[in-house]
Amino acid sequence: MIIKHRRAFLASAVATAFASVAAVTIAAPRVRTIKVVAKKWDFVPNVIKVKKGESVVLKFTAPEVPMGFNLPDFNVRADIVPGKVATVKLTPDKTGTFTFLCDIFCGEGHETMAGQLVVT
Repeated sequence: MIIKHRRAFLASAVATAFASVAAVTIAAPRVRTIKVVAKKWDFVPNVIKVKKGESVVLKFTAPEVPMGFNLPDFNVRADIVPGKVATVKLTPDKTGTFTFLCDIFCGEGHETMAGQLVVT
């Protein structure tokens, strides 16, 4: 009799645990990943569109030389090193069009290397 109750209790506990995990998974906001390549002398894509309050992860690669990513309006920056992925997490809290740029000298043409974050 005790074994029967113990099995019922364990089955109930397992079912409750699975339901809890499912509820957390459903309630968790989705984070969008955007891949960005920093190459001489351009970001690809150079226009990134997101929504206000949307959590995004920018994953940067640089195939040629070290680059930088600087988004001063959101106080965000990263070093982008060839052979590695630089990750930037961002949840914009304001709307508008914001300029980002390369802030590590990457050769002739560096001064025009910029893009736009468009937040709607």
